[in-house]
Amino acid sequence: MELFPAIDLYTGWAVRLYKGDYNQMTVYDKDPLAVARRFREAGARFLHMVDLEGARDGGTPNLETVRAVAVQSGLRVEIGGGVRSEAVIRQYLDAGVFRVILGTAAITQPGFVAEMAAKYGERIAVGVDLRDGCVAIRGWTEVTDAEGLAFCKRLEADGVRAVIVTDISRDGALRGANVALYRRLREALTMDVVASGGVTTLADVEALRDLGLAGAILGKALYTGDLDLRAALAAAGEVGA
Repeated sequence: MELFPAIDLYTGWAVRLYKGDYNQMTVYDKDPLAVARRFREAGARFLHMVDLEGARDGGTPNLETVRAVAVQSGLRVEIGGGVRSEAVIRQYLDAGVFRVILGTAAITQPGFVAEMAAKYGERIAVGVDLRDGCVAIRGWTEVTDAEGLAFCKRLEADGVRAVIVTDISRDGALRGANVALYRRLREALTMDVVASGGVTTLADVEALRDLGLAGAILGKALYTGDLDLRAALAAAGEVGA
């Protein structure tokens, strides 16, 4: 299982939100590249980045920060947040990221995901952010009536290779991963499933690994010291960890 330490960006800083609430934001480091390099020194190979301003408002306000991290960190970087056009996808791919994550556009722009998945293949993933089982969009500020599993099945039919599924109620809360949710998704889908939200302990990492997930995202627990990245990489069985 691949582990993705996370950097959420706001005004160029590495921050974390509590359950997706922009009014409950903690700034952890004003130098995201330094954070990424620390992750690399601990043995990470991948990095998950989210432009929180882009997610809420659209656009690429943190593009240059993403570019610097993708080029200089030594990590394979994926990025999401505000990706609602092919032009933005191209900007990020040209900036050096290996995978771009679609979110709001998967709901609001019918046909867009299928078109981009056909054109860019495994370089496209979709972030499926769930609040009470339904898909939330626009930086988690709006909840739709799309049920999570049914939506993932539609994405799979559209040719999407990977989904990054976040349980918003667990995100930034240090409550543990929603293992039951990921078990249900893993049993119902053939595409790659990456878990996000609440991964706090080595037991969480091991439980997700044992489900056969493709990956898991590590966020707040790394910043608070509740989870050691080296130990998590070893628990996940990453090559070279």
